[in-house]
Amino acid sequence: MLISCVAYENGKKLADVAKQDISEYLTRPNCFVWVALLEPSAEELAEMQSQFSLHELAIEDAQHGHQRPKIEEYGDSLFAVLHTVEMIDGELHIGEVDVFVGPNYVLSVRNRTKQGFRNVRERCEREPHLLRQGPSFVLYALMDAVVDRYFPVLDSLEVELERVEEKMFGGTAATRANIEALYGLKQQLMTLKHAVGPLLEGTSKLWGGRVPAICSGNQEYFRDVYDHLFRINQSIDSQRDMVVTAMSVNLSLTAVQENETTKRLAAYAALVAVPTMIAGIYGMNFEHMPELKWVYGYPLSIAVMTIIDGYLYFRFRRSGWL
Repeated sequence: MLISCVAYENGKKLADVAKQDISEYLTRPNCFVWVALLEPSAEELAEMQSQFSLHELAIEDAQHGHQRPKIEEYGDSLFAVLHTVEMIDGELHIGEVDVFVGPNYVLSVRNRTKQGFRNVRERCEREPHLLRQGPSFVLYALMDAVVDRYFPVLDSLEVELERVEEKMFGGTAATRANIEALYGLKQQLMTLKHAVGPLLEGTSKLWGGRVPAICSGNQEYFRDVYDHLFRINQSIDSQRDMVVTAMSVNLSLTAVQENETTKRLAAYAALVAVPTMIAGIYGMNFEHMPELKWVYGYPLSIAVMTIIDGYLYFRFRRSGWL
């Protein structure tokens, strides 16, 4: 589905363009066309391929989707695959934005993502002195918007980790639910890592070493995107380490709790064992046993049981077993 098709000249919006009229603007000097598609059909992609002479391998990737984040160079054009990450009802939803960039065109193809890039277009149009740099600045603006949307997702995962840690140390018993929550966080961090890691590698090609000709003059902008990705990547690694540590601590707390329970059971077993032993001895019914027919034998046995159990209870309480 076509979202927008706009021609820009010298950094300013020239006109909204019909698809069949795109070729008329591609030959104009200092002019480029920015087309945005949402969940396009194969016919729409084929039409764009004909208009912009897009490489068939890039079109194939955009048509099939589910590509690894990457930035590839095809002659004087670039093809970028960006993953969008959205937090919806506590779950991460991964979308994809494919961006074709040439000397006089930008084609963005959005799949499986709810949030659009209208604000990116508005930002570019508010900065004509930057938009004058052409399609490479639009590529930067799209990449910058995608990367900036990673930050709130990372913040929400950090908040969730803190909530689980508070639950672990806030007097709530360490349970299986904590492990499941931490493992879920680890999976979400890995999902975010898969979006950031490859893009970090691809972005490094746009500002260092042999920079593609279409990005020449905009290296500092792409370096800014790289810096953001690098920060996010480090934060992901730090949070993953914290999650692993939290899982180990949770298991240790569980072991400590089980040990405390074992000690209490052992203490109560000792308290029961003493009277059981004494009662068992005098319950054997042998004919010749001391104090068997003594008048004070029964109260003395009860007193001995009580005194010994009282002493054990005092010692167990003092040692923290009860």
